[in-house]
Amino acid sequence: MSSRRSPRSLRTVVPVLVGLIAGSVLAGVGVAATGAGGGPSLTSQVVSTTPSSSAGAAPTSEAPAGSTCVPMVAAMSTRDRLAQRVMVGVDPSNPASVVATVKASHVGGIFIGGNATALLRNDALAAVQKASPVPVTVAVDDEGGRVQRIDDLDGSLPSARTMARTTTPEQVRAIAKKRAEQLKARGVTLDFAPDADVSDQPTNAVIGDRSFSNDPAVVTRYAQAFAQGLEDGGIVGTLKHFPGHGHSTGDSHKGRVSVPSLDQLRRADLLPYADLVGPGKPLHGTRIAVMVGHLDVPGLTTDLPSSLTPAVYQLLRDEYGFDGMVVTDDLGAMKAISGQFTVPQATVKALAAGADVALSSDITSPGPVLDALEKALAAGTITPADNDAAVARILTNKGLCG
Repeated sequence: MSSRRSPRSLRTVVPVLVGLIAGSVLAGVGVAATGAGGGPSLTSQVVSTTPSSSAGAAPTSEAPAGSTCVPMVAAMSTRDRLAQRVMVGVDPSNPASVVATVKASHVGGIFIGGNATALLRNDALAAVQKASPVPVTVAVDDEGGRVQRIDDLDGSLPSARTMARTTTPEQVRAIAKKRAEQLKARGVTLDFAPDADVSDQPTNAVIGDRSFSNDPAVVTRYAQAFAQGLEDGGIVGTLKHFPGHGHSTGDSHKGRVSVPSLDQLRRADLLPYADLVGPGKPLHGTRIAVMVGHLDVPGLTTDLPSSLTPAVYQLLRDEYGFDGMVVTDDLGAMKAISGQFTVPQATVKALAAGADVALSSDITSPGPVLDALEKALAAGTITPADNDAAVARILTNKGLCG
């Protein structure tokens, strides 16, 4: 995500008993969800079993084998399944508008940017959660240094590069745990951190001091520590920006960006992913997400940036074995994408390519995006099986099933 400053968000991932899901959802009974400690309780959160009137017949659920999410996915309307895959930016200074957006669209996630904090005070996000039939992911990008969201409220974190130079991985894990507890207390459920880019860029470059180091081994140790600290504190972390933004020639906020070839990325930038995710790796089984950047990668992408290229998601899934939630970088406010596609167009392309969640920070109304996704599903551009599998991963990331 952006290196620009923004605030944070209120919400708590809600654990739901698998047996209750499997029994009560199929029986048409709502599933109560109670907020985890440290933040506001969501005592009346319910998973709706009634399709919306505009949805039409829901496709058969095809969640991954062994997933306990199948009944939950099956209970959703087609449009609500698609809405789970959309994360939109909201105005943190206007909580009422956020409630209205979530109530009307049932989007699966909101991203809180900017420096206004009204949405993060006085339990304002509880109303947002009550407006949704499924708990809403509330995301911020709170890395430390230039990219912080709650520093005005709960104190500042040093940059990743400073942390790697001045503290041990064990200390970083403790720092991240404390930060996660602060985020969680304010209702945040997902942090777009840690940055897993390998970079020696100058401090204020697009990645710069957001990277722990130009040494892949150092990045791996510290990204692991930060991610595990977030989990210790009850927040889901995100490794970014796959397949590696650290040696980029430009800034994807401003236009298309080139990075070294795939062969070169394998020798450095991709090593943190190779060493952290997938079966037998330290973060396997952790509720962790991966964010895919908007990058041009010789040997991997052709005419489209990495976030819209199927081969990129295949690399992450098939070669590195990542089976968790994958989210795009911002599709709406970054000219590497918006210079060529509208948000609905980019969202369809990203989800068809293999992203689970499409993020756009500047949507005024999710309606046109959901309309475009319904058309893509009807046309076969997005298949029902792939759609349901993505929704299952999203619900697993929310702690609702697994």
